[in-house]
Amino acid sequence: MLSELSVAAAEGVELLERPEEPAVESKVGGGLSGRELTKVQELVYELKIGEVMTREVVTIGPEQTIAELDELLRVNGIAGVPVLADGNLVGIVSVQDLIRALKAGALQEPVARWMTANVITLRQDESVIEAVRAFARYRVGRLPVVDDEGRVVGIVTGGDITRGLLRALELGYHAEEVSRYRASHIFEDIESDETSLRLRYFIAPRDFARGGEASRKIKRALQRLGGHPSLVRRVVIVAYEAEMNIVIHSDRGGELLVEVNPERVHVVATDDGPGIEDVQLAMTPGFSTAPDWIKEMGFGAGMGLPNIQRWADEFKIESKPGWGTRLDIVVKAGRQRALGRGPAERNVR
Repeated sequence: MLSELSVAAAEGVELLERPEEPAVESKVGGGLSGRELTKVQELVYELKIGEVMTREVVTIGPEQTIAELDELLRVNGIAGVPVLADGNLVGIVSVQDLIRALKAGALQEPVARWMTANVITLRQDESVIEAVRAFARYRVGRLPVVDDEGRVVGIVTGGDITRGLLRALELGYHAEEVSRYRASHIFEDIESDETSLRLRYFIAPRDFARGGEASRKIKRALQRLGGHPSLVRRVVIVAYEAEMNIVIHSDRGGELLVEVNPERVHVVATDDGPGIEDVQLAMTPGFSTAPDWIKEMGFGAGMGLPNIQRWADEFKIESKPGWGTRLDIVVKAGRQRALGRGPAERNVR
């Protein structure tokens, strides 16, 4: 797991260090423009420099010699240090500066003669992305972090950022695993003769931009509950088809009511639409009463009800003109795929 996080962190920082490659543009929610970010890139924006920087800063004075700098870098295993005079930042000196001085035979010369005086600094409350951008822009290996008075409170390198991302990724990973574990044992941990979880989603009419949003939320809920992938897929298909029927055909919208217990998922879809004159005909694949303008958008192909019937273990439809439609759909978990129970309990049947 650690090696996977290391690769992800390194690749995320590397990608952000290449400003000539813009983030991928995508369409979100059927029309809103958004940017696709990996988890690592997202963290680069969320984390603060103070969370990843090194706080114990090794420094050197401007009057100290190049020989002393050589020893300081060697002993501490570092490649550069800030230069402080009376606690104030006056420069920064790196191993490259040391090499130049050694080639010139300047072992006894002061660091002040070889340091960079115009120092680029960062603030600890800035986003890590600012550090990444500064590294890319100025081609430096380390940057001092200062407080409001300009005093050095830390130093940040590319290695610090990678380690900080690793810590954040590990914390996020473990938190997600704990969340999944707790959710997947929900029915096991609650004592009752019969326990179920009810989820309700309100569906707006003709809202094609948000069509499918409820079924996506249902999918996440079932995954958190430890639902077997095949069960989750079947529930998502029937929920999506029922949801889109409401979007397409209802006048004032409707709702999806999902009841989850260890053995099954029961989906009830209700709407106040025009109703169905001939239910048997409506179950014919390809039959549709959707208007042409909706069909031109790619919806209303007449496969919704047949798909529900195909993937459901139990399916009942009640509808009449002027009354609306109610769909009762049951998808069974199966003996070895019970929802909301740990693996041990699933096998004791």
